[in-house]
Amino acid sequence: MKIAIAADHGGFQLKENFKKYYEKQGIDLIDLGTTDETSVDYPDYAAKMAEAIKSGQATLGILICGTGIGISIAANRYHGIRAALLYSDDVARLAHEHNNANVVVFGGRTMTESECFRRMDIFLQAKFEGGRHERRLEKIEQGC
Repeated sequence: MKIAIAADHGGFQLKENFKKYYEKQGIDLIDLGTTDETSVDYPDYAAKMAEAIKSGQATLGILICGTGIGISIAANRYHGIRAALLYSDDVARLAHEHNNANVVVFGGRTMTESECFRRMDIFLQAKFEGGRHERRLEKIEQGC
């Protein structure tokens, strides 16, 4: 699995900490930016992530902005992107089991590092259930 990560300035520090966390596990994340805490626009990083997923550069993405809300909205505007804001442990599991999310989102200013790491681990351990969920995702892909 190839995982890309991107953040705006509000998520920069958490992005860097995710990279360290996964490096210790032998997983290198594909860093799509930003490179520091200078103010940038989160839609630009959602676009980079969408391109990375759609091109096959990555199979899964992690996006981070201050709250996670703006970058989620921006990412979900791209066809084929299913971005889920993992605001609880249950949502982390269900985002994979029911929605087959291919981009997970965190709030760099609204979630603790340990919450984010735990939720990412929960998401990765879950498996898409298919069935009725597959039918619903097909409707989304067709434009509802």
